[in-house]
Amino acid sequence: MTASQFVPARPKPTPLTPGRHPHAQLTPAQLTPAQLTPAQAFDALYGFCAPVLVRQAYLLTGRRALARQSVERAFELAWRRWPEVARDRDPGGWVRAATHEYALSPWHRFRRRHRQPEPPPGDPSGRALLDVLLRLPPPYRRTLLLHDGVGLTVRQIAGETEATTSAAANRLRHAREALSARLPGATAPSDLHRRLTELAATEIPAAAPPPTVRTTGERRDRQWVRTAAVLVTTLTGTTAITLQYAPDHYERPVPRGAAIHGLPAHVAQGPLSERSRALHEALRSHLPQGPHRLVPSAR
Repeated sequence: MTASQFVPARPKPTPLTPGRHPHAQLTPAQLTPAQLTPAQAFDALYGFCAPVLVRQAYLLTGRRALARQSVERAFELAWRRWPEVARDRDPGGWVRAATHEYALSPWHRFRRRHRQPEPPPGDPSGRALLDVLLRLPPPYRRTLLLHDGVGLTVRQIAGETEATTSAAANRLRHAREALSARLPGATAPSDLHRRLTELAATEIPAAAPPPTVRTTGERRDRQWVRTAAVLVTTLTGTTAITLQYAPDHYERPVPRGAAIHGLPAHVAQGPLSERSRALHEALRSHLPQGPHRLVPSAR
C-alpha cells in the first residue's frame, strides 16, 4: 500500500485522517441520524474511521496486532455507550481518544505476547523514524502524532489529552527536539507528514468488519454479566451459610488459669504401723468363707 492509497483522494488530503473503507456502506455525508438505525450509524462510523485509527495506533505502539486490538476495543466501548457517542459533537474524535488511551495503556507491558520483539518495518528510514517515536514518552508521542500526523491544534490536543495548553505545547516542543536530534531534517511539517504517512501505510493489518466488532463486544458484555452473576451468587451463598452457622451471641472467652496458693503440700504415704500391718495380714489370710466377722451379714 502506498502513501497515496493511505489518504483518500480529496482536494486537500490530510495524512492520518479518516477516509473511505470497503466495509462502509454509507459515506459521511449520508450519516443522517433520522435515516439510520443505530447499527447502520455505527457501521458507517467504523468504516469511516477504523482503518486510519489502526495506523495511528501502530505509530503509537509499533505493534500491528495491538494496533488492531486497540481500535476494536475502542469501537466495542463506543457501541456499548452508543447513545452517548451518537450525540457527541465529534464521534470520530471520541473513538480516537479511546483508541489512543487503550494503545498507550501501561498494562500491555505485562502481557507475554507484547514482551516479544515486533518485526520492524522493511524500509530503513521508516524503521529509524519508528524507533525514535517509540523512544519518546507516551504523552510526547501522542502529542506529536495528533499535531503533525492528524493535524489538530495545540488547544484541541490539550482538550483531547486532558492537559493544559502549555503542557501540550511543551510536549510538542520536546518531542520535536528529540526527533531533530536523532533524525536531522525530519522536523519540517511537510516532511514529517509525509514520513508518518508512509510509515503508517506499510504492513498494517486490516480492521475487522463492523458486525464482527459489534457481536464481539456484545458477547464480551454477556460474559461479564454472567461472571458478575456468578460472583454475586457465590457471595450471597457464602453470606447465608455464615449467618446460618456463625454464633448468634457473645461468648465470653475462658480466662487463663491462675496458680492457687495456701494449700498444704502433698505428702507421700509413709510406712504402715504395726497394727495396720497385722490387720492387712489377717485380711489376706482369711477367705471370704472364713469367720463371720469378716463376711458381711446377709440380713
